[in-house]
Amino acid sequence: MRGKQTIGVGALALALVSGAGWAAQATTTGESAARQTVAAEAPVRAASVDGYQIVQLPNANVPNFQRRTLYCPSGKRVIGGGAEAQGNGAVLVGSFPTPSGNGWIGLGRQDGYSSVGISVYAICANV
Repeated sequence: MRGKQTIGVGALALALVSGAGWAAQATTTGESAARQTVAAEAPVRAASVDGYQIVQLPNANVPNFQRRTLYCPSGKRVIGGGAEAQGNGAVLVGSFPTPSGNGWIGLGRQDGYSSVGISVYAICANV
């Protein structure tokens, strides 16, 4: 899609939390039956992540390179996240957890404009 760029760090974190389902699908050749059974049960464990919640900071235009920070609800920590830059020539410059580990930061820029649309997502849990 033109004018829209996304970093799916949250998707990667979700895959890791769910027991690396992609890896299990890609490497089942030659594995023992027991190992395959453990990989097949991994998605069930993901549902039991205590306090699992996805929170979102909806798209808003901000000056280029201005950080947008989304925090997890009180008592929860971020286990993954991502951000999206929207607009013609929009570029996502950064998408990373807060230093304290309780939120996610997104920032970007838009070529030829002084502002850019930024959305931020965080996967939060009790850890």
